[in-house]
Amino acid sequence: MYATGRPLSERRKKMKKISDTGFIRIAAATPKLSVANADFNAGEIRTCIMAAEKKKAGVILFPELCITGSTCADLFCQDYLYKRQLEALCDIAKSTEKLEICVIAGFYLRITNVCLSCAAVIHKGEIKGIVPKKYSSHEDSADSRWFAAGCSLAGKPDTVNLFGKDIPFGDLLFCDAKGAFSFGVVVGKDMEAPVSPLAGLVREGAAVVFNPAASAEAIGKADFAETLFKSETAKNLCAAARASAGVCESTTDYVFSGQDLIVENGNILEKNERFESEGTVIFSEIDFERISFERAKSGSFAAYANISQASDNYTRVLLEGLHMTGFDEKLTRHFEQNPFVPEDENERNAHCEEIFKIQTSALARRIRHSHSKTSVVGISGGLDSTLALLVTTCAHRMLGKPAGDVIAVTMPGFGTTGKTYNNALTIMKLLGADVREIPIRDAVTQHFADIGHDISVHDVTYENAQARERTQILMDVANGAGGLVVGTGDLSELALGWCTYNGDHMAMYGVNAGIPKTLVRVVVKWIIDNRLSGPSEDKEFSSDNALLAKTLQDILDTPISPELLPPDEDGKMTQKTEDSVGPYILHDFFIYHTLRNGTNPRKLLYLAENVFEGEFDKDCIVKWMSVFYRRFFNQQFKRSCSPDGPKVGSVVLSPRGGLVMPSDADSSMWLAAVEELKKL
Repeated sequence: MYATGRPLSERRKKMKKISDTGFIRIAAATPKLSVANADFNAGEIRTCIMAAEKKKAGVILFPELCITGSTCADLFCQDYLYKRQLEALCDIAKSTEKLEICVIAGFYLRITNVCLSCAAVIHKGEIKGIVPKKYSSHEDSADSRWFAAGCSLAGKPDTVNLFGKDIPFGDLLFCDAKGAFSFGVVVGKDMEAPVSPLAGLVREGAAVVFNPAASAEAIGKADFAETLFKSETAKNLCAAARASAGVCESTTDYVFSGQDLIVENGNILEKNERFESEGTVIFSEIDFERISFERAKSGSFAAYANISQASDNYTRVLLEGLHMTGFDEKLTRHFEQNPFVPEDENERNAHCEEIFKIQTSALARRIRHSHSKTSVVGISGGLDSTLALLVTTCAHRMLGKPAGDVIAVTMPGFGTTGKTYNNALTIMKLLGADVREIPIRDAVTQHFADIGHDISVHDVTYENAQARERTQILMDVANGAGGLVVGTGDLSELALGWCTYNGDHMAMYGVNAGIPKTLVRVVVKWIIDNRLSGPSEDKEFSSDNALLAKTLQDILDTPISPELLPPDEDGKMTQKTEDSVGPYILHDFFIYHTLRNGTNPRKLLYLAENVFEGEFDKDCIVKWMSVFYRRFFNQQFKRSCSPDGPKVGSVVLSPRGGLVMPSDADSSMWLAAVEELKKL
């Protein structure tokens, strides 16, 4: 990225000038249209272009045959209409001369005695390339009666002469001159071909595929299009946009709905309301850096490029000055504050049910394999150990083992409060576990005397000695009962290293290892709403579901704390985790975007400022970003020897099947980048 010998000060100065975020804002438009009136249609197209330019879109897509309309039928053969639509195309191109936006518009072209449905890619006042529709369609109005299949042209030219210029023609890949972004065009129903041209474009590096379409409406076709675009973009790790002909087309035999979509990696970012007579324009940002990251870490992409035998040779067309979304621009795209938790209630419930099944099935398999007679869980009255106990009791039920074979151990220490202690006892009893209480104060006090530690000094030794004493007790209880120690630590704690090495860090199986803290809360709430109450209540879940639900809600309402420091004079906890490491809602956001999407510090701040506007200011976000990067790098040694645990989502920290990272990786560059962010 920078020359090897360039001074650090110059590199940092250069970094401040970088305006690209890795996003490009794109638009898909279905403008008002008058069939066979190229002048009117060109005016509507120019209006949409100016609106998109004002919103700083980098690319705007229009439907197939949008200059004439796709329902002109035999009028397509009229020389007058053909020439007037070319004049209109020329006018559209000239109108973009002083604009940054790139325009993709559908028109038809006569070449080698045939007509082809094509898309013109226009930028800076020029037609940069023309992509023909490869396959003819026997449906709808723009079919093989008027248009030939582009792939059937004998001796297909690489260029066509239009308006006195030789313009690239055929299989084209359009590339930003900076080399960071490229896209392709697939016209009409070519997207539905058994082997879509999209795959070839993606193989060549296209991040986005634009599809100008003119597909008549019928029952189920809109859903089919959504499914197609989600499937194609998910399996090809790309984005795609569709702009389709609208209701202003002729209704002689067909109706067109004007379905516009913007999709990325299987997710619909934006779609319009169909059947709008005034036309529509939708916008969203494509994260092409994320797409590049996904492909780089997917070995299948490189393998596919090597073994696939492409019949097409793509010509690369450079675009100078293509507008990319800058850090000074507010995102229109919606990002979730909690990317691990679906916002839709139905999706969230299905998500939680699947997670709980994964956890219980995984633990049941480990219990069966290890021939464990019992399972041992340390219960603090906190969120993580609560979920671990719920999972463990359900795993035992799955195996036909009694709940009494779950040994639940509460181990009050110097920081244990009455509230968490009572909640721990309540859930243990209600779930039918073998309840054991083993206070650790005397043992830890003796340990301090043995190692010469002043008990009045509440330092890391004071805290960690308690955690290690508890782990020793659990391990020894498990040995005595022929059991397996079930770990309670979650993914967020592992990412931050917020656990005591060889203390709560260690277990024989970690059921929460794949679940971030914010998701733990949601799963417990799901159990309250769907297993302890409501139409799907499991009457056998506990001895008193109503009381268990009330207790679980109280646990959810209790601040997160390791309770390793003594409570205050009123018996209330003095140690709150989020006061020390920061809000978990922020850290889980950092974890997801850093590990799942490869997001850099500057972009991470940009996303967080957009998502948490009004909740966390820039200084607060940067402060906890620094904590995140420092702890994430420095605590890798704990993750390098973490216990087995089930993968739940796309972010995995296991050193065996997830994050492979050296324990002595240097965080300096990331922390230096955060320091630079403080100056912005």
